[in-house]
Amino acid sequence: MHADITLVVNGTEHRLSVDTRASLLDVLREDLGLTGSKKGCDHGQCGACTVLLNGRRANGCLALAVAHDGADIVTVEGLEEDGRLSPVQEAFIEQDAFQCGYCTPGQLCSATAVLAEAERGWPSAVTEDLRSDPVLDDDEIRERMSGNLCRCGAYAGIVAAVRQAAAARAREEAQA
Repeated sequence: MHADITLVVNGTEHRLSVDTRASLLDVLREDLGLTGSKKGCDHGQCGACTVLLNGRRANGCLALAVAHDGADIVTVEGLEEDGRLSPVQEAFIEQDAFQCGYCTPGQLCSATAVLAEAERGWPSAVTEDLRSDPVLDDDEIRERMSGNLCRCGAYAGIVAAVRQAAAARAREEAQA
């Protein structure tokens, strides 16, 4: 059985007829040709398929596409800003936060969401003071990124990259 849906992916509206059993990840990869998001475990455990769904991170492999008719989705291909790499992408390069690169698209989307969550004041399981905005120290970053696995072990670079991107964002806000 198929259903007609509309998805706004990386700012472009797509009208699609999709199998009602198709995951968002499969629709992104197979129907739209956006192969940045990877199929790792296909069980929501590795985070390789992480995308931003209506501004929040989600595992594309667990989301049925038909359940997100009208959704705004950002994949790794849509993280750039005005044709330039985002500060998160630049930080991943500068901190050598990837090895084989398979998990990197999901890591980048998740890291982008981590910064937004912290800006909104959302606590994590390790946030010490729930009455103030969370500070993205290494423990906080590790906890928030824990849903994204890296088989190569690039975790030290990933934490450093998120820390660098958070600092860059803080500098931008201070200058504004």
